[in-house]
Amino acid sequence: MSSPEHKEKIWNYIKDIKVGMLTTLNEGELRARPMYVVQKDYDGFLWFFTRKSSEKADEVHETRDVCISFASPADDVYVSLTGTARVTQDGPLIKKCWNPFVAAWFEGDENDDDVALLEIKVKKGEHWDARDNKITQLYEIAKANMSDETPDLGENQKFGTSQ
Repeated sequence: MSSPEHKEKIWNYIKDIKVGMLTTLNEGELRARPMYVVQKDYDGFLWFFTRKSSEKADEVHETRDVCISFASPADDVYVSLTGTARVTQDGPLIKKCWNPFVAAWFEGDENDDDVALLEIKVKKGEHWDARDNKITQLYEIAKANMSDETPDLGENQKFGTSQ
């Protein structure tokens, strides 16, 4: 797992992006769909609302391994997180995370029997952060092409374990 400092770094990357593409396994095929992060901080777990009766809930029951990726092309920030997922109907946590944005996606309120949270326990990941502007990046690419070196386009870091 990552350190508290690294968790804060990951949260700083994804908290403003809010929507990640969740990939699950559906009958042997990968399937991705957008999911909206509903928590206020990150401690190694990510939380998303879903319907208990949804296909993604069924997929998570079958194969708990998932991947979620976040991208902010305007900021040249990309994050990929892999972990295990489960569906929970933890009432206090549902009430804590419920908000008007989430309410728009459900016919009932947070007490509806079909309202659930998808919890992802992050085990490992990778992030990319290009620290320089586009002109500098183009210069690095041109310089690398002329010298057969790899361009320095910013930070790339892997973290975590597959345990």
